[in-house]
Amino acid sequence: MSHRRRPHAAGPPPPPEEGGGDPSPQSPGKAPRIRPWPERRVLALALAFRAVNALLVRTYFNPDEHWQCLEVAHRVAFGYGHLTWEWKRGLRGYLHPLIFAALYKFLAFLHLDTPWFMVMAPRLLQSVFAAFGDLYLYKLSKLIFNEHVAQWTLFSQLVNWFMFFCITRTLSNSLETVLTVAGLYYWFIAIKSSKGISVISKQQASSYQSPHSRKVALLIAALACAIRPTSAITWLYVGLLDFIYIKSKCRFLFLEVIPLGAIVLAATTFLDWWMYGSRVIVPLNFLKFNLFSSGGDYYGTHVFHWYFTQGFPSMIWTFLPLSVFGVIKSREWRLSGLIAWVLGVYSILGHKEFRLLLSCNVAIQG
Repeated sequence: MSHRRRPHAAGPPPPPEEGGGDPSPQSPGKAPRIRPWPERRVLALALAFRAVNALLVRTYFNPDEHWQCLEVAHRVAFGYGHLTWEWKRGLRGYLHPLIFAALYKFLAFLHLDTPWFMVMAPRLLQSVFAAFGDLYLYKLSKLIFNEHVAQWTLFSQLVNWFMFFCITRTLSNSLETVLTVAGLYYWFIAIKSSKGISVISKQQASSYQSPHSRKVALLIAALACAIRPTSAITWLYVGLLDFIYIKSKCRFLFLEVIPLGAIVLAATTFLDWWMYGSRVIVPLNFLKFNLFSSGGDYYGTHVFHWYFTQGFPSMIWTFLPLSVFGVIKSREWRLSGLIAWVLGVYSILGHKEFRLLLSCNVAIQG
């Protein structure tokens, strides 16, 4: 004989959901719903944390932090400063240093161009960029997974030692990482579910879909490549993986990718021509020197497997077992494939550095 239990015998019924939905009892095995964090609060937290981060990090890490950015910016703003040999050979673009040259000019206009402000203001500006990177990583994780994962992703991002050590430095890799995360967020918004391959479901795609999000993603990707041409390694994987599922391929190529890429390339090329005083194509020179002639090997080489066995594990450190467990449990092979792809391509080059994998370090946090 079966016994029927009186409904809501254990207590009053749960309150109705917003929007007038009918209340329904929570299943015994279902976890409680995670309350979402307002994005403004996330940004405020990130801004405060990264500002403290920038003020606390007082160590020396890589010469490019100064000689490929701040020294160049000082020369543009005030007319004097040392240029290394890379600038004389047209291997570096002026887009990144000009951001900080504008900051130096602004400080001089306010009569704040004192040694302390000249040293700390660029770090604080980069901390603002880093905070927006934290915000977009939170939004990307929420888009692909859920609120619970997004909150833990933000926590992992903020307490990761290498991110704390490197992301507020005025390296081009730092800004490239922020742009990559933001670009991936807008790209995944624009993905349409097809044959179950999309990172996000059909319901998520329809709710997040924006007609301009893919163009925004492509524009950000082009800017990331302008900052560092090697960023194309990431976007080549992302673009080709979804290209076969895009219905209007010709429109995608000839009305989105090529025009936006050409506009950014033309703008940055004319900027470099103006600053160099001669015709120079920085991305081409950069690829010739680092890829085709192995010029970076002058600064030292590592074994092929260094990124897999030493470099990347050292960057994520105690997060390594948690990251492996998260990759297996989530089964988001596209994202783990992106990390493996970038590590594999960079491993081909003889010269290897921790900072080159900064964007990978961000990706594994999710």
